[in-house]
Amino acid sequence: MYGSRGAAGVRATAVVLGAALLIAGCASGDQDDGGTDGGDGATGAAITQQPKETSPFWVNPHGNAAEQVADYARDGRSAEADEIRKIAQQPTGEWIGPENPEQEARGFTEAATRADRTALLVLYNIPHRDCGQYSQGGAADGNAYRAWIDGVARGIGDRSATVILEPDALLHLVDGCTPGEFHEERYALLTYAVGKLKSQRNTKVYLDAGNAGWGHPDQIFEPLNRAGVAEADGFSVNVSNFYSTADSVAYGKELSAKVGGKHFVIDTSRNGNGPYTQGDPDERWCNPPGRGLGETPTTKTADPSVDAYLWIKRPGESDGECKGGPKAGAWWPAYALRLARASTPRTS
Repeated sequence: MYGSRGAAGVRATAVVLGAALLIAGCASGDQDDGGTDGGDGATGAAITQQPKETSPFWVNPHGNAAEQVADYARDGRSAEADEIRKIAQQPTGEWIGPENPEQEARGFTEAATRADRTALLVLYNIPHRDCGQYSQGGAADGNAYRAWIDGVARGIGDRSATVILEPDALLHLVDGCTPGEFHEERYALLTYAVGKLKSQRNTKVYLDAGNAGWGHPDQIFEPLNRAGVAEADGFSVNVSNFYSTADSVAYGKELSAKVGGKHFVIDTSRNGNGPYTQGDPDERWCNPPGRGLGETPTTKTADPSVDAYLWIKRPGESDGECKGGPKAGAWWPAYALRLARASTPRTS
């Protein structure tokens, strides 16, 4: 409904995958979830890690894109397999599900640690999430949310993790989407989450702060401060959206100047061709045609204020049931192919 929205697309398979990784790691002491062969002999996708000096984040060799590569290869569709490999070979965010946060966070971070990489986790479970739209849901109440955050923190432990905290949660306080009676609780819950996660020895936390197309930094810097950005490592911009990296840098730098010079990260997963400018303005963010992959994930960015370009949204997973798409977070092979074919991922 909201053109400013960026986070539609919760990863529906996170529960199963996180559990599978944890079980695999416990069952086999020499299990390799991302070493030289990617630990993917079962899939045949041959997904490996990116060079650590430029991209220290974990590539999941068992993700939807990797499975799709293997499926295409088995069917002799080598051209399609090569296109989807552009997605499968890059580190992308793991969206922690609502039911087993400790198990999932442990599974992903243990797999990343075995590969000597950092897990990229996305937490998207705030009560009254997404204002009843495609990705509606979230924890039942504040107590349930705090318990969920506690579970994530236990699962991470002392392992290395970078956390993107609650896409759209602050933006929807500003744009009027979230009813006023929930505002104070949301600030309190975000502050709690930042504090709890930052108590972990090797966890970085970035509070979501919208995107370059929704409004102005003057509208969100005070909410960011109230939500605890001073204690966080910084903030994220353009999550699940399509604004160019240049526009996102400009937006982020202006916002950074208003919150004590905090650094930020940019979701470049699908911004290679910029935003969609046709059709209903309220749904330009939802599965728009003609978009392409952006800069590949890296900590080698063009500006010292930008800690990383990240693929927070998982390219190829639907934004919601619009433009022929499946439910939010579901893998959509046809859309993934269109994204990959529209552009070749660029390095910084």
